[in-house]
Amino acid sequence: MTKRRYDDNPHAYVAESPIHGRGLFARHPIARDDYIGSYEGPATQRDGMHVLWIWNEDSERWEGINGKNEMRFLNHDPKPNADWWGTDLYATRDIAADEEITFDYGWDEEA
Repeated sequence: MTKRRYDDNPHAYVAESPIHGRGLFARHPIARDDYIGSYEGPATQRDGMHVLWIWNEDSERWEGINGKNEMRFLNHDPKPNADWWGTDLYATRDIAADEEITFDYGWDEEA
């Protein structure tokens, strides 16, 4: 059996998304407040398709992470079912098996 790329997360898998391209989906039911995974990749100050921007309270600036794992396929939803605590993603409500996992990109805050 050939191992698929981005298939290491025990809680989520990558598949075609009805929202956009590929997305991240729950392998099994995930309870509210459960850990889903961590965003991993090199630090960057350049924007890009898979860059997650996180506010660093110590340096008081936005810092980017150029995603290299399955978390890079998370899609936006204005009513998301997950959110970040630093680089760690947690469920904000119960998520059903095979449901797409989403977060709010926060675009409306900048408008």
